[in-house]
Amino acid sequence: MTQQVLNDVARYRYKVFVETLGWDLVTEHGLELDQFDRDDTVHLAARDESGNVIGTARLLPTTRPYLLGEVFPQLLPGEPPPCDPRVWELSRFAAVDFTASQGSAMGQFSSPVAVALLKSAQAIARSNGAERIITVSPLGVERLLRREGFRAHRAGPPMVVGGHPIFACWIDVGSADAHEQ
Repeated sequence: MTQQVLNDVARYRYKVFVETLGWDLVTEHGLELDQFDRDDTVHLAARDESGNVIGTARLLPTTRPYLLGEVFPQLLPGEPPPCDPRVWELSRFAAVDFTASQGSAMGQFSSPVAVALLKSAQAIARSNGAERIITVSPLGVERLLRREGFRAHRAGPPMVVGGHPIFACWIDVGSADAHEQ
């Protein structure tokens, strides 16, 4: 990933997570990057016809530090966070088109861009040897997964963290057409 693409993703994440959703994240110069944006991080960026970022996701191997394991282990009650090359983490998932006339952060969980990002994340994780994805997500992601037929289930009960209801979720990577029936 070029530095320009990473900057575009970081600006988009700032707009979604800090400005729109009000998450209290450490940021600098309108960019949202953290300690998990490393050389082994896989960043996904969806762009519209004009080149604007309209969706993003981040994939991390669980064999190195990752968001759920380091920041939100309480979402896995009684279970240690996975540390397994067959499990990758999906985080910083968003699909908000700010250029659309009705763009909203809540609409991100129903857009075709969100579904395409999830399918791409599954394919990339699978190509890296993963069998499952673990994610820390807002509850809206659970509705999207269920509605679109992804094989997924909660890793623990939802919790309110920083005023936001979130949960940990397992998503099966499966075969390329596992959820297209």
